[in-house]
Amino acid sequence: MIYPEFLKDGACIGFPAPSFGANIEPYKSRFTKALEVFRKEGFLPLPGTNAFRGDGIGISNTPHHCGAELTAMYLDGDIDGYISVGGGELMCEILEHVGFDRIRDSKAKWFMGYSDNTNFTFLLNTICDTASIYGPCAGDFCADPRPKYIQDALDLITGKKLEFKSYFEWEKESKVTAENPFEPFHPLEDRVHAIYNNGYFIPDARESDIAFSVTGRVIGGCMDCLATLVGTKFDKVKDFNKKYENDGIIWLLESCDLNVFAQRRAMWQMDNAGWFENVKAFVFGRPLNSETMMNLDKYEAVLEVARKKNVPVIMDADFGHYDPMMPVMMGSVAEFSVKGNEMSVKYMMK
Repeated sequence: MIYPEFLKDGACIGFPAPSFGANIEPYKSRFTKALEVFRKEGFLPLPGTNAFRGDGIGISNTPHHCGAELTAMYLDGDIDGYISVGGGELMCEILEHVGFDRIRDSKAKWFMGYSDNTNFTFLLNTICDTASIYGPCAGDFCADPRPKYIQDALDLITGKKLEFKSYFEWEKESKVTAENPFEPFHPLEDRVHAIYNNGYFIPDARESDIAFSVTGRVIGGCMDCLATLVGTKFDKVKDFNKKYENDGIIWLLESCDLNVFAQRRAMWQMDNAGWFENVKAFVFGRPLNSETMMNLDKYEAVLEVARKKNVPVIMDADFGHYDPMMPVMMGSVAEFSVKGNEMSVKYMMK
C-alpha cells in the first residue's frame, strides 16, 4: 500500500468537484467560507474548474469534464492533496473518464471525501494501491466553532494524529439551511453502539462489559456506491483480497439512500461477488435511511450476511452521513478496539 505524504504548512490543497459542485445554497456559502478557513490555517486552497458549477446531472458537470478535472488535478505537480467539494449521486458515471493508470503511476497524494466520493476513495485503494481518507467534504470545514470530528479530519490529513475515539453524541437532524448556512453543529443524540460478537447480539452496548480488538486492512465506504461497482470493469476487489489475504480485511460500510431491503440486497451482492472472502470484521456507520420495513430493521439488514462470517460486527459507529464522522484512513492496517460502548481506532501505515 502506498501512503501519500501528509500535508505540511503552506501546502496547496486542490478542491475538485467529481460529484456535486457548490453552486447553490447553503453549499456555496459554506465552501466559500471553508476556503477562507484553509487560508487562515496557512494552506493555499485551489478550487477546481467545476467547484462552483452545477451543470451536470447528479454531478457538477458532464461525466467527461468531471473525470478530466479529477485526473488533471491529481496529476498537477503543484497540488499537494485534495478534498472533494461535495458528495452527490452519479459520480460512477465519471469513472470511464478518469485516468486511473496515469494516477497509479504518478506521485501519490491524499484525497478526502465521503458518500459519492467512495467512487474514488475506494478505487484509489483497490486499483491504484494508494491509501485515501474517508472523511468530511470541503464545506464542512467552515464550521465555527470547529467540531472535534472536523479537527480530527484535519489532524489526519496533516499526520498529526493517527488514533481516534468515538464521540459522545451525534446529530440526527442538521439545522443548516440555505437561509442559515453557518448554523453550528448540534449533537443531541447519545451514542449507542450495537455489537455482534461470538454469536451474541448486543443492541445497546452502554450497559455491556464486552471488550475486544481486531486488526486488519480497512476498506469500504458508502454501500450505495460500492454495490454499483460490483462486477464492473472497475471491480478489482478479488485481486485486492488476494494481495492482502495475510492482513485480512475490515469492511467499513455505511449507506445513504438505501432502505433496509436495499442494504440487505447490497450485502448479498457484495458477498456473492467474493468481496467478503477475507473479512476479519465489519464496522457499520449509522444508516441515513434506517426505518424498519416489514419487520426488517437496520441490524438484520446487514447481519444476515455478516453473522455468517463469524467475525465481530460493530454497528451505529461514528461513520457516514450522520455527524460526527470519524476520519478513516482507507487502505491502511487498522486496529479497532471496543470496550463497552466505547470504540477506538489506530491506523498503521504498513
